Order: sequence, then structure tokens, then C-alpha cells
Amino acid sequence: MPGPPPAVAAVRVAVRRGLTGAGLAEESAWDPAAEPGPDAPLVAVACSGGADSLALAAGVGFVAPRLGVRAVALVVDHGLQEGSGEVARVAAAQARELVGAAEVLTAQVDPAGAGPEAAARGARYAVLLARADELGAVGLLVGHTLDDQAEQVLLGLARGSGARSLAGMRPARSAEANASGREDHGLELLRPLLGLRRSVTEQACAELGLVPWTDPHNADRRYARVRARQALGRLGEELGPGLPEALARTADLLREDADALDDWADTAYRDRGRWEEGRWTAQVGDVAELPRAVRTRVWRTAALALGSPGTDLTAEHLGAVDELVTHWRGQGPLHLPGGVRAGRGGDRVWLSGAIPSTMATAST
Repeated sequence: MPGPPPAVAAVRVAVRRGLTGAGLAEESAWDPAAEPGPDAPLVAVACSGGADSLALAAGVGFVAPRLGVRAVALVVDHGLQEGSGEVARVAAAQARELVGAAEVLTAQVDPAGAGPEAAARGARYAVLLARADELGAVGLLVGHTLDDQAEQVLLGLARGSGARSLAGMRPARSAEANASGREDHGLELLRPLLGLRRSVTEQACAELGLVPWTDPHNADRRYARVRARQALGRLGEELGPGLPEALARTADLLREDADALDDWADTAYRDRGRWEEGRWTAQVGDVAELPRAVRTRVWRTAALALGSPGTDLTAEHLGAVDELVTHWRGQGPLHLPGGVRAGRGGDRVWLSGAIPSTMATAST
């Protein structure tokens, strides 16, 4: 008996490796005749109706039951385009055929401040994570591809971002409940297609007879990601094929470096600083001997713990805090996003703000 078409097989293999690699299923559980019962683990699949998410839903629909895992598709209606409700309904109908169950969720998008892209993304993840949590899912799968990874790295380069931003998206991580990263839903956020090109998901849909929805926003140059996608195509023409793969490899390498520095900084944050009446403080001598890349991560960790929003905390802010250690001339307290302040008194550097109760408890 011939196997599935190559693109379909590639998606299925990626989903299988994603679920088993994250520990959400056991490879030994594979059974083509399996029918997961109501107590079997559940995974949620984010499905917009586009080629990437439809191919992902198809892969999950084939793989999950054979691993003894139930699945449900979650479709988000952002309400940002005319007819978005009908688009969501059609996407849910297709996803239901693929995974057996689907729901349409409504997101309230407030573009003030963050911009439309970031606002929509934040609202989408908020409702997806909340509903997946309510359903008792052990994982939320999203359809990002290698092309998405390359576009993100290119955007980071254009913005002059640091290693953490250039490290791109993780194939798997604990799903965070909010932008500050202080709350955990207890489920895994998986991107099993992160090693596949977008052309593979498009081909998989064609081979399965699926009709993806084409989001008109994907051609709207007002959005930075659209411009990055178009620029990536032009760069590929000039520099030769393989650019997306090269950018994705760069992200993988930088992620390892960033993880090592983050671990070092987390240890320094705990061992070289302490909480004193609503302030995080450290002896200047204890932190001055650390490399700058570690110190700035320590300042970021402390600022986030005090309520500074990570989306607004820039390298310039962290650099100014670092100068309290390296080039202190008696400058006054610094004002960071979220009402957080930083300053120095004698041989101690400090950060203060309204500490969330969970952080205050965990830090004392």
C-alpha cells in the first residue's frame, strides 16, 4: 500500500515528533486502531483556516488518536474584518472534520498602544490559552513554520534587537498567561511545524483537498511582518536560496547562547540580590564583576518582577540601569516602564515598584 504524499507525511512526522518530544504522548503508544476515551489527554490546536493551521489540524487529526490523545480545534474570531464570523465558522467546520471537535472563540482586540499586530496576537493567545486551560488541555499547538521563524529573525535584525529576540520562537515551551511571563497555565505551547517551509503546508492542504483561507492582511504592507516577508523574498533572489533556513539556524544557535546567559542571570538574580521592603537591591561590587550581558538580564528580571511590561522595557532602559554600576556620577533615580524605578545609594543599586503579590511571596 503506498504511503501518503510527501508533504502530508512531513506534517504528520513533525506532529508526531512534537507530541512525543514534549512528553505529551509516548512513542510506544502508537496504535493505528486506537480510539482515545474521555479520560485520554487532550491537546488544543489553534486553527485560523489558513494553510499552516489547516495542515497542522490535519496532522493532529491523524496522529493524535494513534498516540492515545484527544484533540480539539480552537478558532479565534478577532472581529477585525468584515465577515470574520463567517470565516471563523468555515474554518471551524473544516477543523471539526479533521480533528473531531472544534470551537469558535471571540477575542476583544484593543490596538491602543501596542499596535494592531501585537494587540491581535496578545488577544488571540489570551483566549486560546484560557480556553485550553478550561478544557484541561495538556498542550496548545500552533502552526508557525520555518518561514515565520525567518521573518521574525529578520524583523529582530531590522530593529537592532538582542540575542533573545533573534533567537526566535521555541519549538516548545510552557505557555505563559500574560506578556510579563509571571503566570503559567500548566500546559505546553508547541510549534511542531517550525522546521517545515510554508510551501510544505500549502502542498499538504492541496494533497488533502483542503481549501485554506487567504487572510487579506497577509498582503497589507502596513504590517511589519508582511514587509519582512516580502523583503525576505527579495533577499533570497539576491543572495541565493536557503536564506530562510540560514536565518532559522541562526535562531537555533542564538537560542542556546541566550538560554545559557539567562540561566547565569537567574542564578545571579537570586544569589547576589535580595528583597528589602519592596525593593530589589544588590551590592555594586557583587554585580560589577558579572559580564554586562548577564547584568542587563538581571536588571530585566528584577524590573519584570516589579511589574514593568516586557514589551515596553528596552535595551536603552537596561543600559541606563547598568550605568548605575559602571558609570555612576550621582545621577538620580531612573524611571522605567510600568512605574518601576531604579537608583543607587552608596554601594547598593536598587529597583523598586509595586510588587505583584505572587512575586513578593516567592522572593521572600
